[in-house]
Amino acid sequence: MGLGWALLLIVGLQRLAELRVAGRNARWARAQGGYEVGGGHYILIVSVHLLWFLGMAGEILSGATPPVWWPLPALLFLLAQVLRYWSIRSLGRHWNTRIWVIPGKKPVLRGPYRFIRHPNYLAVIAEILALPLLLGAFWTAAVASLLNLLVLLGVRIPAEERALAAAMEEDGEAGRKNRFLPFPKRG
Repeated sequence: MGLGWALLLIVGLQRLAELRVAGRNARWARAQGGYEVGGGHYILIVSVHLLWFLGMAGEILSGATPPVWWPLPALLFLLAQVLRYWSIRSLGRHWNTRIWVIPGKKPVLRGPYRFIRHPNYLAVIAEILALPLLLGAFWTAAVASLLNLLVLLGVRIPAEERALAAAMEEDGEAGRKNRFLPFPKRG
């Protein structure tokens, strides 16, 4: 098995394990009185990730090979992994691949969430760009990155922001509204 196939297998297994964690966390959120928001767009996220994997596989089958500058995307991918798992660990049971709102729970403001509003999405943006570049799958890097940005910035993040703003207003707080870019208001 070549390096490209091994990396795809590892990342694929990683994603499957994360879906199990997300399912367990969803059951916990539901037990806490939580509800899902924006479930209709989830298929877009799944589709982008599936196309990302299929695109890399197709380009590997077509002869894509890592470029001579592969250490740069490899480093970006590793840094994205660190940020993503720091984000997941910081959110704990609140982490999910879907948007869950638990009434009465305040947004998590620890770990990377102290510094940036959506670090997990930043990590995913970096991963979706870096892994195909590492493998020499340049078309996949370009197309999947563009689609991912469109879904995240155009649909996913706005849906999450609306859900959190509504939940905060229900709880009589609006402290999260002024925290869109990177440094949260402290105090």
